[in-house]
Amino acid sequence: MPTSSFTSASSAVPCPVVESLDAILPEEPLLMMGAGPVPIPAAVAKANAIVINHLGGTMVKVIGQVKSMARYVFQTNSKWVLGVAGPGSAAMEMAISNLAWEGTRVLSIKNGFFSERMAEMGRRVGARVSTLDVADRSVASLEEVAEAIRRERPEIVTVVQGETSNTVWNYHLKEIAALAKAAGALVIVDAVCTLSTMPLEMDAWGIDAVITGGQKGLSSIPGVSLIAFSDAAWERVKGRTAPNAHWCLDASLAENFWHNAGYHYTAPVSGVLALHEALRLVCAETLEKRFARHLKCSLALQDGVAAMGLRLYTPEACRLNSVVGIEVPEGFSPADVCSHISRMHQVEISGSFGLPIVRVGQMGEQCREHNLFRTVHALGRTMVDLGVKVDLPAGVAALERGLSGGR
Repeated sequence: MPTSSFTSASSAVPCPVVESLDAILPEEPLLMMGAGPVPIPAAVAKANAIVINHLGGTMVKVIGQVKSMARYVFQTNSKWVLGVAGPGSAAMEMAISNLAWEGTRVLSIKNGFFSERMAEMGRRVGARVSTLDVADRSVASLEEVAEAIRRERPEIVTVVQGETSNTVWNYHLKEIAALAKAAGALVIVDAVCTLSTMPLEMDAWGIDAVITGGQKGLSSIPGVSLIAFSDAAWERVKGRTAPNAHWCLDASLAENFWHNAGYHYTAPVSGVLALHEALRLVCAETLEKRFARHLKCSLALQDGVAAMGLRLYTPEACRLNSVVGIEVPEGFSPADVCSHISRMHQVEISGSFGLPIVRVGQMGEQCREHNLFRTVHALGRTMVDLGVKVDLPAGVAALERGLSGGR
């Protein structure tokens, strides 16, 4: 006979005893200075604590403002701006899976871990993916790109503006997009670490899809991302004959929520509110001032690291400002450096996918003078503690000169 009581059996899963977050988290919050996520402003944190109806009138107004502000940040007049309930990689997969399918010819310019991820996503939807393999710490020449486009006749070209894995900046992005467009290909750009930290002009450069995550340059929370499609890209999305295999990432379905105030799935409302506030702060600062702040802080950091006696990983010509790669001294691993600086100085920096480097981020709220002084000091003290000969006072002095405009 049915009963409403629960009887524990010997095979039942026991109730676990766990620690609270207060017991797990460090007493002093870690300063997040790695390749992301980054510190978030108080307004973003406050918004992330709010839950509202994902289909109500308030959310409709919020979504409208998010799209308007995102168009400014993407520098596009396209209507087709969408949010993604997922990391920047989910936005990347939305771009790939909506624009490529079985037999689509895709050319991926591959010069690191994340550019290879776009190629892999293309393979997984059945596209015919070819790669232009670029040597580490360098960018593809325009001659190489032009030849690859002539040879492969791609329908889609993918490229990363800032390859965070090896800290390379693809400074030919505008010209690469022009070559692809002249050949009739659509252009997908990963701007996860670069959007709002350096110029990217979607419309003026002829880019068809731009993806970004919330947790880097925008200084929002991880897990809620943005994507923008050009009119040409959206026409391809709507003209496909086979449905997207990814239901949650189907842009045609997402349109119902992001443009028609209808239901797709329950949106991450707190994250969308956080993204709203992050974008509002970008607009209040303006892109021009934000670009200048990021460049000034990153160059000052690079000066400080070099003056200390450590080597920057990427040549200056293609060095990414958003994430700075630093060679680990011989005899030590990136884990040695990252664990020590975290444990002893409460500063978090990143390793990088097997490369002999550590990475320091310069995105959004990381680009503040007090954060830079603390980070350079912590990095220098870590090296001293590990027995590496560095000139910490010279590094701090170079940082100060850079921030004071004496570079």
